[in-house]
Amino acid sequence: MTEVRPSEGLGVVHLFCKPNAAFDRNAAIAAVEAAVAGDAQVVTISMLGHKADVAFMALHPDWWALRRFQSAIQAAGLDVVDSFVSLTEISEYAAGVPEEMRNMRLYPELAEVGDDKPAWCFYPMSKKRRPEGNWFTLPFDDRKNLMYEHGASGRKFKGRILQVITGSTGVDDWEWGVTLFGQHPDDLKEVVYTMRFDEASAIYAEFGAFYTGIVAEPGVALDALAA
Repeated sequence: MTEVRPSEGLGVVHLFCKPNAAFDRNAAIAAVEAAVAGDAQVVTISMLGHKADVAFMALHPDWWALRRFQSAIQAAGLDVVDSFVSLTEISEYAAGVPEEMRNMRLYPELAEVGDDKPAWCFYPMSKKRRPEGNWFTLPFDDRKNLMYEHGASGRKFKGRILQVITGSTGVDDWEWGVTLFGQHPDDLKEVVYTMRFDEASAIYAEFGAFYTGIVAEPGVALDALAA
């Protein structure tokens, strides 16, 4: 089977699931283990709220590998009730960043993040195209300056928050997906609240639904479905 992969970076899929009557815990764990054995990164999240019960954030350069993982999760009796498809990327406003930073954005390592940052949320976002706030009609330098201001706000949370921004223009309904790993639940609340006051967000951003949960080992997250 021919691989389907980006020219650089990784494919990313967020799968938000609920168990059905055929749910098989061991098969779901085996699906995660098989994906990891095939060089995928899989973050498992025990979800809070009604939108989903368990979620998986999977990263791999080959879309077929992500498709196989999705199929295995579904075969284990987990219904995908929502999803998000995206790609790791380097922002056009970050051209010329050091190679180490470039690699961190294109090839993030998330396997151990949940050890000290177990609070997790995900939300999609786009930039507005409305007459009173059309991001795409601003000159590039203006957009770049606004994003620098936005980035400066985010850097105040270094050590408390790990932010993974993935691009979804052309591959999903929104333009970006934002995944946040925090030390504490209120870290998630504070960083989102703080950054919404930046002009790039306050005037030009639109947000989708938020998904919130706890990063956990697959067995722990899946056991919570029967707790």
